[in-house]
Amino acid sequence: MDPRMRVASSNAHRTSSARQSDSKLELFGFDSLVNILGLKSMAEEPAQTPASPTDSEDIGITIGRPQETDPKLGTLMGVFVPCLQNILGIIYYIRFTWIVGMGGIWQSLVLVALCGACTFLTAISLSAIATNGAMKGGGPYYLIGRALGPEVGVSIGLCFFLGNAVAGAMYVLGAVETFLDAVPSAGLFQEKVTVVDSTANGGSGITISTPSLHDLQIYGVIVTILLCFIVFGGVKIINKVAPAFLMPVLFSILCIYIGVLSAPGLNSPKGITGLSTTTLVDNWSADYQRTNDAGVPDPNGPIYWDFNALLGLFFPAVTGIMAGSNRSASLKDTQSSIPIGTLYATLLTTMMYLLSVFLFGALATRQELLTDRLLTATVAWPAPAVIHIGIILSTLGAALQSLTGAPRLLVAIANDDILPVLNCFKAYEGSEPHVATLFTSFICISCVVIGNLDLITPTITMFFLLCYAGVNLSCFLLDLLDAPSWRPRWKLHHWSLSLIGALLCIVIMFMISWAFTVVSLALASLIYYYVSLKGKAGDWGDGFKSAYFQLALRSLRSLGANQVHPKNWYPIPLIFCRPWGRLPEDVPCHPKLADFANFMKKKGRGMSIFVSIIDGDYHESAEDAKAVCRQLSAYIDDKRCEGVAEIIVAPSMSDGFRSIVQTMGLGNLKPNIVVMRYPEIWRSENLTQIPSTFVGIINDCITANKAVVTVKGLDEWPNEYQRQYGTIDLYWIVRDGGLMLLLSQLLLTKDSFEDCKIQVFCIAEEDTEAEELKADIKKFLYDLRMRAEVIVVTMKSFEAHADGSSRIDDTQEAYTSAQNRIKVYLSEMKETAEREGRPLMEGGKQVVVNEQKVDKFLNTMLKLNATILRHSRMAVVVLVSLPAPPLNQPAYCYMEYMDLLVENVPRMLMVRGYRRDVVTLFT
Repeated sequence: MDPRMRVASSNAHRTSSARQSDSKLELFGFDSLVNILGLKSMAEEPAQTPASPTDSEDIGITIGRPQETDPKLGTLMGVFVPCLQNILGIIYYIRFTWIVGMGGIWQSLVLVALCGACTFLTAISLSAIATNGAMKGGGPYYLIGRALGPEVGVSIGLCFFLGNAVAGAMYVLGAVETFLDAVPSAGLFQEKVTVVDSTANGGSGITISTPSLHDLQIYGVIVTILLCFIVFGGVKIINKVAPAFLMPVLFSILCIYIGVLSAPGLNSPKGITGLSTTTLVDNWSADYQRTNDAGVPDPNGPIYWDFNALLGLFFPAVTGIMAGSNRSASLKDTQSSIPIGTLYATLLTTMMYLLSVFLFGALATRQELLTDRLLTATVAWPAPAVIHIGIILSTLGAALQSLTGAPRLLVAIANDDILPVLNCFKAYEGSEPHVATLFTSFICISCVVIGNLDLITPTITMFFLLCYAGVNLSCFLLDLLDAPSWRPRWKLHHWSLSLIGALLCIVIMFMISWAFTVVSLALASLIYYYVSLKGKAGDWGDGFKSAYFQLALRSLRSLGANQVHPKNWYPIPLIFCRPWGRLPEDVPCHPKLADFANFMKKKGRGMSIFVSIIDGDYHESAEDAKAVCRQLSAYIDDKRCEGVAEIIVAPSMSDGFRSIVQTMGLGNLKPNIVVMRYPEIWRSENLTQIPSTFVGIINDCITANKAVVTVKGLDEWPNEYQRQYGTIDLYWIVRDGGLMLLLSQLLLTKDSFEDCKIQVFCIAEEDTEAEELKADIKKFLYDLRMRAEVIVVTMKSFEAHADGSSRIDDTQEAYTSAQNRIKVYLSEMKETAEREGRPLMEGGKQVVVNEQKVDKFLNTMLKLNATILRHSRMAVVVLVSLPAPPLNQPAYCYMEYMDLLVENVPRMLMVRGYRRDVVTLFT
């Protein structure tokens, strides 16, 4: 049985007991936009169809409507505050002055600028990817995995999870160390005392007390356990206590600046000179030296510091830019909040660090910078206790953010079901990840037991840099391939910035420690290899697959012949060059067809296949076909269109096209859209064979799962130098996989249409709730990064526009003329059939004439045409769903329907998708 017959049969059975048989949009097929949940497929959501809908039921589109969940977070509390808490951590309070003293002012400035540039470029790449689609939980793992594939995403995601877990230990140790420095009597074990001999400079020895390792371990484990209890309370509690942690931190930083400006105080040490140009000059250059394990200068110390070592120590002070994206599942609007919150936090803290380098460098002597472990507390106004409190709250707040984000990152990896070994960490949406939190706490406690802050920070640095390099590489690859699915709202990114960011991350990794870099890369490679062997394939597509489409035959083997994921979908138009006469014999193709083909491809990239059919015998016309092929190839080159020419010799145009649509192309490089001119001349030139040929081509495309784009008004189609102003109007009636939406977006990428705006008209059944449908469509377009005005036209207004005083006289006259012509044609068919004693036949096939259906379809086209003329008479171009030819009806009737649809519309694209999605919410 013919596939369309099977579809029609099943559809007829279903609609016999429902209201579908009375649908006013029956001509457009059984999958009208409002009567199905077709948008669910494009949104990667399962469509829940009622088992037995009744006449009173209305099956609405619910795409994009969120379930009843807890209130989502905005930019301030969801992104900016978490990023600020993670960035303003322990390093600034207890290590930054020491870094300035060791590296000098100018090298400290280079250090801060280098780290700030790395995180700023990464934040730009992160913003671009985050605004390229709907973003769920998992933060950078979600972005990298959806862009570079599950293997790369899981390997970098797990490393980033370890980095966050270890970072929690760093913050806890910083808080405990500060507490023990402020309250030495709280120590359970004897403190470590270091004497620095400064007699060479005319001074005396300085005694420095450092907390005992065992005290750090015991208090660190206790604090980690207490923080875990808070984390177990959920994100709500974290969000409530976050301001309580952040506000004292900001106040303490203000107190530091006040103290620096008012220094030296009455009881200040001699080494604090106050802001002085002499001190600034003295501290300008670097003075690297040996220290003990606690960072105290010691000529016999085991650690020698240089710029690379300082880089590894300082970099965790800027690694907080992922804090907001780690909680993407809790954000109200990820596409707006992540770029704004992340970039503002990055810029603010970088400027603060640069300013602090000058202030600390001009504040105290080098010896004071290197020996006073809490110089920020010493100079703070009004008392050191303010800084002690600020450090403890800052580090505890950052530790909470790490212990909150890391489990959710692990749960996101587990929920994607890529690695079965991670199934124990799965958690239902909306529930707290208790198992993952316990595992994160175990890692954190294990690192706390190490008790050395300076040994932990390089490990964190490597994992964070590896993640940052992955984010930059993802953005670089997506930007370089520039697939139609790559439409980020963030416009400040560029592939060169992403490439520089990725290279900068790798360079910093090797500068810090080539050994740690090799270990971290080896760990990521092992995870990648394990995922490739044991993991399951993700269903979100793979960004690398887009590159295969540009590598010709070598890529074909990798792509295979399976259905292409919407993210990697490229339009491959098959251009039907000479279907309906009216061209000189020496002209191989309509002059504007190549222009239109280029408009369908982003930046002109992609393959087009130009096809012409020669009637006749192949052996007799082979040489003619070669000559025409050369002419057509020259035409393609002249139009600068990336495409190939193919000439087919066949007994008839219908037979030739049927051969083309079945065999043309190779693997996934088969054409997926058939583009042809609308036969406007068929009646004026009395070309009686055109209706059957036109209907046959559309039916062949439907059977072969090819999309169809028919262009009316091709003669007036603008070239690349003719700029258009106005609107591109879409009349979205049936689900077409998003092809009409994608074509409109591709038009906007061209110079001719870039000043136009898009309007989407949704033709709805009269019992549809228009406002509900409008809200759903607007949300769906927003998630697809498509800007358009949505207008819902219900059937009542649909009829009022056609039946009221606004009816266009010319259209009414065309409607009457079409009715009369169809009646004459059908009466002639019946007379011929009765005279010859056979059933009604057309093109060798039996047809059924249902005059009531014919009038209904004509009336539908009249109303739709009147609506188009009412709303879109001045539109630059109109796109409308192309109805499938009704089964068993004469082709002549279908041509009359189409003529009535395009009446008085100067430029129109009639589009029919092929039941495959070409747009997706995925990155």
